[in-house]
Amino acid sequence: MTDRRPERVLVIGIGNRFRGDDAAGPAVAEGLGSAGIDAIEHAGEGTQLMALWEGADQVVIVDAMRGRCAPGTVRRFDAVHERLDEGLFAQFSHEIGVAEGVELARTLGRLPSRLTVYGIAGRSFELGEPLSPDVARAVEETVRRIIGELGGQADSAGLRTMNQVGDHRLP
Repeated sequence: MTDRRPERVLVIGIGNRFRGDDAAGPAVAEGLGSAGIDAIEHAGEGTQLMALWEGADQVVIVDAMRGRCAPGTVRRFDAVHERLDEGLFAQFSHEIGVAEGVELARTLGRLPSRLTVYGIAGRSFELGEPLSPDVARAVEETVRRIIGELGGQADSAGLRTMNQVGDHRLP
């Protein structure tokens, strides 16, 4: 009989907390971390993603998108089985974005066995702005979706903390 090691799951919230809706990824990471899920924030340099997810069996990335759908829209991509379009995600705080980093990892054969990418469409990416109301609601929805996908239960204290991210409180 062989011992199986526990599966390592990692959530990476991409973005800049000080650039309006670009803070969506870090806000999701904060909400998930408060709920007891291994989640980190990352500025988003796509070439560093491979090092971040090394050793993880399942990776979930959350980043802001711009200009492709209505603000607050949440899109889910199975990045192991579908390619991500170049320029899909906001690239204020990162030179090579998430899509380009994932596609580079695909080319090099370094994707994790499971990779899900959530994109949250933003409205405003101005320096010093808080999350817009549509995106703040989408952050809460995304936290719940990821918790459900990972088979866990939301910790109400974690969701309360997440609602206050970016000085924007949800009603």
